[in-house]
Amino acid sequence: MPRKPRVSAPGLPLHLVQRGNDRQCCFRSDADCFRYLSMLRRAASLTGCVLHAYVLMSNHVHLLLTPQTAGAASRLMQHLGRRYVRYFNDVHVRSGTLWEGRFHASLVGDDAYVLACYRYIELNPVRAGMVDHPARYRWSSYASNALGIRAGEVVPHATYVALGPDASAQQQRYASFVESTMPEGQIGEIRRSLQRQRALTSEAEKGSESGVRVVSHKAKRL
Repeated sequence: MPRKPRVSAPGLPLHLVQRGNDRQCCFRSDADCFRYLSMLRRAASLTGCVLHAYVLMSNHVHLLLTPQTAGAASRLMQHLGRRYVRYFNDVHVRSGTLWEGRFHASLVGDDAYVLACYRYIELNPVRAGMVDHPARYRWSSYASNALGIRAGEVVPHATYVALGPDASAQQQRYASFVESTMPEGQIGEIRRSLQRQRALTSEAEKGSESGVRVVSHKAKRL
C-alpha cells in the first residue's frame, strides 16, 4: 500500500511529532537534549524551516514549525533524524533504529489553532505529570515564549506576535493563555489530526466539540 502523502503547504505552520521506536527512550541525559536542540536549530536553518515551539519528552518530540518551501519539513526531519541517531548510537554504544518509522504531521490551518498547538506542545510535561508548571520543565520552548529566556531560540509566529505591541506584552499574554484551562475537546482534536495526519480545517471540526473555530487553510503567513 502506498504511503499517505504529507499534509503540507509552504508558509503554513505544521505540528509534527516523532516517537521513539517501541516507545524506547530517545533522551537519556541532558547532553542528549542539548545535542538534539543544537542539531534542530542547524537543520531548521539549512532546510528553510522556522521553529515556533517544541518539547522534548523522554520518548517523543513535538515541533511546531513553518516550512518556507515544499518538502522542507521532511528534509529537516531526515537531516535531523540521521545525525541524531548517529550521535545517540555512538554515545550510548548501541546500534539500529531509534525512531518509530515516519514522523506524523498536521497542517495548522487556522490562527486559533496555532496558539492552541503552542500551548498543547508546551503543556506536554504537565499532562504527563512530570512537572506542575511548564516553566519547571527545561526542555521546551516555554522559557522563550512565555518568559523571554533564551529569546531567539524560537521565532514567533504572526499569531503570537499579534498578542501584544512588544515582546514583553506578548510573553505576558501568552503566559496567561497557557495558564487558562485547555478544553478537552481541543486536546482530542489536535491528537486526532496528528494521528490521521490531516489538516485542522472547518471540515475536520464538524461534529467535534473542540471549542475552536477552524475556518480554512488560509492561515496568516509569517
